[in-house]
Amino acid sequence: MRQRLMWVLWPSFVVAGVAEIAFFTLVDPQELYLFGEPVYFSRMATYSIGFFGFWAVCAAASFFTCFLQRSAKEVNAHRHPAAH
Repeated sequence: MRQRLMWVLWPSFVVAGVAEIAFFTLVDPQELYLFGEPVYFSRMATYSIGFFGFWAVCAAASFFTCFLQRSAKEVNAHRHPAAH
């Protein structure tokens, strides 16, 4: 389980960093709007929130990939005994 967690968190961290650089190269954090209202956070806070947002999305995609890669044996090994 710990190895699978690292398979997800480390690559998603790296991709989030690349996404952060690409996004904020094109977008000024002081000109962002959220639900039609201007964002009043500092640049550093906006960068931090953006990074963790990108990391969460990338990690969710990686977790979903790991979920879909499970074999039938792994899926069926966790069946509830009453389901037989």
